[in-house]
Amino acid sequence: MLNAYVPRAGGLALLPPGEDLEHARWIDLYRPLDSQARLMRGFGVDVPTLEDMEEIEISNRLYREGDTAYMTAVLPGELPDGKPVAMPVAFILTAERLVTVRHHAPRPFTTYPARAERSAAGVASADHIFLGLIDEIVARLADILEGVGKVLDHTGTMVLEKGDANAGTELRETLIKIGRQAEVMARVRVALLTIERVLGFYTTDAQDHADSSRLRALTKSVNRDVQALEVHADFLGSRLSMNVDATLGLINLQQNNTVRVLSVVAALFLPPTMIASIYGMNFDRMPELHWAWGYPAALCAMVCSALLIYLLARWKRWL
Repeated sequence: MLNAYVPRAGGLALLPPGEDLEHARWIDLYRPLDSQARLMRGFGVDVPTLEDMEEIEISNRLYREGDTAYMTAVLPGELPDGKPVAMPVAFILTAERLVTVRHHAPRPFTTYPARAERSAAGVASADHIFLGLIDEIVARLADILEGVGKVLDHTGTMVLEKGDANAGTELRETLIKIGRQAEVMARVRVALLTIERVLGFYTTDAQDHADSSRLRALTKSVNRDVQALEVHADFLGSRLSMNVDATLGLINLQQNNTVRVLSVVAALFLPPTMIASIYGMNFDRMPELHWAWGYPAALCAMVCSALLIYLLARWKRWL
């Protein structure tokens, strides 16, 4: 899918199909076809494949070919089936336009065109559109972190304040929920790291532009936001670890309570078992075997011994 945008009042307008792409300032390629990749070569842009973008080497993710900068960041988004993933997105920046290549659907690529004009960067050039899109992505990451914080508030309150009333199933569900937030946090952290690298690479060439002072100021502003989100992500990571520890601690306490009850119940039957074992022996000389009240006495001894163990357990608060 190819979406081309041109500057219009209020933001970026989608170029109608069939229009000349020469006027487009931003071309967004979503799961590009071979024909679309060949079309981009006519504009001097070599569209990287998904395998190329997935290379973890910095030299493969951040490089220049002539006057064209190729920058790749790993962003959270969704696949067509709705599955959340973190996949690479290529930002190809030329003097005339920005070309993005992606194989999943990060939300900022949908929300940015309508809000581009209201962003601090504006849409005066491809560089401004690039920085505005990065700023929109950073804002989306901030929203994701805020959502993680709300989930941790809920789970932390439930575990720490209502832990005694929670059943084991609820605690397991809470642990699964926290684990999912850990996955979300991991995707956000990777996105922040790669965006920071992209901005660092872009800054090295920003002084060559006509509006270099404004572009550097915008880049520094976005970079400060990224660094602030990294600090916030570290804070949420510590809270996440605390919630995991608290949940696992309560699960262990419940398991210990179960084992303690079973141990006390087993102890209740130890003296009766010993008595029954003694009188179950087949020796010739066992005077008690001929007592008229031997059987009731043995039963009474079993009950009394079990009762004594039960009272001891209650006194020691083992039950």
